[in-house]
Amino acid sequence: MNIFVCIKQVPSTNKVQVDEKTGVLKRDGVAGKMNPYDLYALETALRLQEQHGGTVTVGTMGPPQAQAVIREAYRMGADTGYVFSDRRLGGADVLATSYTLSQAIRSVGDFDLILCGKQTTDGDTAQVGPAIAEHLGIPHAAWVTQITVAGDGVDCRQQLQDVIETVHMPFPCLVTVEQEICMPRLPSLKAARETDKREIHIQGLDSFLDTDENHYGLAGSPTQVERIFPPEHDTQHEVWQGPDSADRLHGQLKKWKFI
Repeated sequence: MNIFVCIKQVPSTNKVQVDEKTGVLKRDGVAGKMNPYDLYALETALRLQEQHGGTVTVGTMGPPQAQAVIREAYRMGADTGYVFSDRRLGGADVLATSYTLSQAIRSVGDFDLILCGKQTTDGDTAQVGPAIAEHLGIPHAAWVTQITVAGDGVDCRQQLQDVIETVHMPFPCLVTVEQEICMPRLPSLKAARETDKREIHIQGLDSFLDTDENHYGLAGSPTQVERIFPPEHDTQHEVWQGPDSADRLHGQLKKWKFI
């Protein structure tokens, strides 16, 4: 069984500057990490590989520094990694991002199963995974807490709002997973040494079947950001000392109508 896992490098801090003109995060010079939800998708893929054989390929869309999350995936056990990096892909919304990833996956090869984390911590839309499947024309299931290979496909248990639903999907298909599905393993030092020089494949728009620039990046994004700004932080504080501090606190809480 050949599995493709979508991963993403996200900022490791919430103090990220925003381009006020484009509404895009300024990622240059910002420390990054693998999107936490993608760790569960990768661990799920590795466990399925251990049970049923096959390969695990990971791919991310982002700037060249996104190679760091591919290295992390290698240390966890992934076989092959791709970074889809091209300035023409920058500034993409959900529609353009999902279309880009669908084209990227097609350019890499054919896969039985595509796995994604349920959402990213920098976007939180939880829409990219299902949208990739729609672009590829394959069945998909979201909010999955358990996957079992069954014949020519997989049985998935979905944690919906009010019910738990089990569905069967034939290969090829796409699944987005919840945190409850498994506990990710720690990266291996031995694997780090063995994969330190393993190739990371870099591909751009020209490697896709559809090379029309109007379908990617800002040009292919129908969602337009009207205004975006960082949250304001109120750092004002008072220091109270002395025997009347408790009475002052009680009075302040009462003034604020907390009590």
